[in-house]
Amino acid sequence: MIYSFNGFIPVVHPSSFVHPQACVTGNVIIGKDVYIAPNAVLRGDWGKIIVEDGCNVQENCTIHMFPGVTTILKQAAHIGHGAVIHGATIGKNCLIGMNSVIMDNVVLGDECIVGALSFIKANEVFEARSLIVGNPAKKIKDVSDKMIAWKTEGTKLYQALPQQLYETLIECKPLTEEPLDREDQEKIYQVWKR
Repeated sequence: MIYSFNGFIPVVHPSSFVHPQACVTGNVIIGKDVYIAPNAVLRGDWGKIIVEDGCNVQENCTIHMFPGVTTILKQAAHIGHGAVIHGATIGKNCLIGMNSVIMDNVVLGDECIVGALSFIKANEVFEARSLIVGNPAKKIKDVSDKMIAWKTEGTKLYQALPQQLYETLIECKPLTEEPLDREDQEKIYQVWKR
C-alpha cells in the first residue's frame, strides 16, 4: 500500500515493484529495478527515504528515521529479511544480514557486509568493504573479492524479480493437491491467466 502523508507522495519508478502488502508512506523515493517485499515498511513521515536503483528491501524490514533525517540506501543495497534501518546511510552494493539493526547516523561505506542479527549502534562509521558482525557490531575483517562477487550475484536475482512479478504474479486460490508435473501446472496457470 502506498500512502501520501503531509503533502508528500511516494515516488516509485515504473520498473520497480512494491508488493501490495508492503507499506510505503510519505517522502520516499524509489529508483529503478527496486524490489520491496511483502510486509516491508518504508515510513517517510518525519524525514526522507531514498532507495537508489537496484536495491531490494525484503520481507518484514523497517526503514525509518528521526525528524529531519534522510535515510539512504545506495545503489544495489541488499536489505535482508527483518532488518531495521533507522536513519542510516547504506553504501553501494552493501548486504545487510537478516534481522540486523542499523541505528541513527550510521554510515556504511560501499560493499560492506553486515552479518545476520548484528546491531550497529548510532553514529558508527565503517569504511568500504568492511565485514561487520556482532552486538554491538564491529569490523572483523575486509570483504574479499569472492564475498562481494557472491553478494552481487544474489542481488542480481532481486533486480530481475520486479519484471518477473509483473509478468507472472497473480492472486489465486490454492490447489487442493500438487499437480502431477510442471506441464500440468503450466496448463493450470494459463487457465488462471485468462
